[in-house]
Amino acid sequence: MNIQWYPGHMTKTRRQMEEDVKFVDMVAEVVDARIPVSSRNPDIDSMVADRPRMMIFNRADQADPQQTARWLADFRSRGYAVLETDAKTGRGVGQFSSVVKAAIKSALKDKIEGWRVKGQVGRPVRVMVVGVPNVGKSTLINKISKKKSAKAGDRPGVTRGKQWVRVDSGLELLDTPGILWPKFEDETTGLHLAFTGAVKDEVMDSEALAAALMDLLRDRYPKALAERYRMDVDRDAPGWKLLERAGRKRGMLVSGGEVDTERMAKVLLDEFRAGKLGRFTLEMLEEV
Repeated sequence: MNIQWYPGHMTKTRRQMEEDVKFVDMVAEVVDARIPVSSRNPDIDSMVADRPRMMIFNRADQADPQQTARWLADFRSRGYAVLETDAKTGRGVGQFSSVVKAAIKSALKDKIEGWRVKGQVGRPVRVMVVGVPNVGKSTLINKISKKKSAKAGDRPGVTRGKQWVRVDSGLELLDTPGILWPKFEDETTGLHLAFTGAVKDEVMDSEALAAALMDLLRDRYPKALAERYRMDVDRDAPGWKLLERAGRKRGMLVSGGEVDTERMAKVLLDEFRAGKLGRFTLEMLEEV
């Protein structure tokens, strides 16, 4: 399956971020709590240099809560400040400022003292917010700032240029466009990003993608599939067969009694992304 997608504007965005990071005090990386490994751009580590780091597990309302707790503990043990959020409802967002300021106070103690000596008391902390497309960065920023300063949408590529957003006198955020990296290391990473909508559907074969998602859910969450589509989920049934079975149960038939699998594929992907199938984590800590 060809799932390479690296529009030209992402190269420009990367260069701009490398410049902008010089002017910020901290980098907050937003990841999709359902795929906390695949939704991390490996290039970001080299871009942010020695800046203090924060990991924001967004869409936590759609992820397995026990798995999210394990991932949070893992990143915290590695020295990251961590936060669990649902940007759409605002859950967890209220803790953002306090987590940022506590992390900054700890990591930049000498730098803050330098600001005081120079008479820069009250200088706002500047945080760059980064992440792959469609993880909810702009929606998160709007919730934090309590205003619609950053463009937000349910499709990748909405934010196309940097945007400074003032939260209060002590905190400013830099919203950046979501960027992928030129080549996925393995197909699984690309599939996970495609399942969650980080890669535009227009460049994918929706039926093949939906069948691959069916394969994964059959192995990880068969009960949820069976309940949602009121069908038998055989452990040995291939994804395309389950897609066809679900479409038949939903009455998605065309002439001759064939199942409209293209239509069912769109339904499956939409319902997965909206959390209608349940709370799933596709990447387990013990598997990485």
